[in-house]
Amino acid sequence: MLEAKIKSVQCLSLAGLHRMSYKEWGDEGNPNVLLCVHGVTRVGDDFDSMARAFASDYRVICPDIVGRGRSDWLRNPQLYVIPQYVSDIVTLLARVLPDEHQQVDWFGTSMGGLIGMGLASLPGNPIRKLVLNDIGPTLATQAMQRIGDYIGQDLRFDSFEQGARFVRDVSVSFGEHTEDEWHKLAADVLRQDKDGKWVRHYDMGLALPFRSATPEKAEADQAMLWAAYDAITCPTLLLRGAQSDLLSPETAQQMTQRGPKAQLVEIPNVGHAPTFIHDDQIQIAKQFLLG
Repeated sequence: MLEAKIKSVQCLSLAGLHRMSYKEWGDEGNPNVLLCVHGVTRVGDDFDSMARAFASDYRVICPDIVGRGRSDWLRNPQLYVIPQYVSDIVTLLARVLPDEHQQVDWFGTSMGGLIGMGLASLPGNPIRKLVLNDIGPTLATQAMQRIGDYIGQDLRFDSFEQGARFVRDVSVSFGEHTEDEWHKLAADVLRQDKDGKWVRHYDMGLALPFRSATPEKAEADQAMLWAAYDAITCPTLLLRGAQSDLLSPETAQQMTQRGPKAQLVEIPNVGHAPTFIHDDQIQIAKQFLLG
């Protein structure tokens, strides 16, 4: 079975230096690069199935955004925000893109889509095609509160099975998966701490920017996200879980009319967010990126 190399790149924040880990799949000499970026509490391992499916066509890069998985934690948790993540990705792309081919295709789930929107909105950006997986500029307030509450719970589980049950319960909106798939979805984001307890593999400080959000800030953020979306010019595919509580049908429709006028595909029997573990979902991305 095809396996990935695990590498890292040094990045900079206002609080100092940190390392961002990433998985690399496929031929290192392939100039065609696909960057897959995960959701707020997930990791680059989420894309293992997708990376294997794309590795003959692309060099596939799957980072652990700072504060998660194998990457460092930031000294100042207030810096867990989209501009910092965009900056880190620019550093990563300087490492992985060949000088003669400064282009990348982007697949971003949830937060990974917001990072992609931020980068794709900048003049001279390298994104050739953009896939936004169940995310848009208007984020449903209740869903954001649900995610914010979930992130900040400092839970410790006595066994892996107990932790895996929790991950499954909070991820039920991902749709139907086999027992093996649920096991992997849990194993990717759980680790044992020094006391032998099972904990989620991210910095609890991620919750800080959510907790310090005000209605006024949320409104300003939304205006900035729509301005970013309207500045995107590359071909864009918008994926929506048909039962998503984060990306509303109204926002999705607006996104087909504004900015890059995204092509919209709804995925049945899934909420927030489709995992792209299964072949039928992977084929949707293949059709857009390679078709």
